[in-house]
Amino acid sequence: MCATCRTEAGDCPSCRLAARIDAAATAHGRLAGRVGPSGGIPAATLSGVPTESRALAALGYPFWPLALLALFEPSRSPFVRRNAWQALGFNAGMYGLGWLFWTIAGIPFIGLGAWPLLPFVVPVTIVASVVYAFKTWHGDDVHIPFISDFVDQRSNWAARPKADREGFAAGESTQRAATSRR
Repeated sequence: MCATCRTEAGDCPSCRLAARIDAAATAHGRLAGRVGPSGGIPAATLSGVPTESRALAALGYPFWPLALLALFEPSRSPFVRRNAWQALGFNAGMYGLGWLFWTIAGIPFIGLGAWPLLPFVVPVTIVASVVYAFKTWHGDDVHIPFISDFVDQRSNWAARPKADREGFAAGESTQRAATSRR
């Protein structure tokens, strides 16, 4: 009996669709091939950065003082340093954006366009910082418009080998790798 049409004849569109799907599945059998990657981060990828360092870098997005602490973190991981600088830039940018909207809103007549945007600054900041924190915790590359490009230019991040850019050069920091080559 169909849950939608409550008949056994199968006249409704969902019954006809289910019959077509069942007929196609029996005609074609199983699909050849295999299941692709699960999308999770392999354990070997995250092994180069200590868990505490990753947590410190990730929590630097919602709590900017932790990003300052991450800059002085003893492992000197490029992944942690890059995310700490990005977190500081993100927080400075969002504080600056809020200050700009408040300043514009204070100007008579011109500020009327900024008043509707003011209530959204804090929620957007909170949601974005939590999303960036989760991406950092999972070892993903966080790209913040304008800020990531600025950090990459200043730290010469893009010129480093791919393994170092990910911050997981088999447990070695860039500085130790550079001194061992000399």
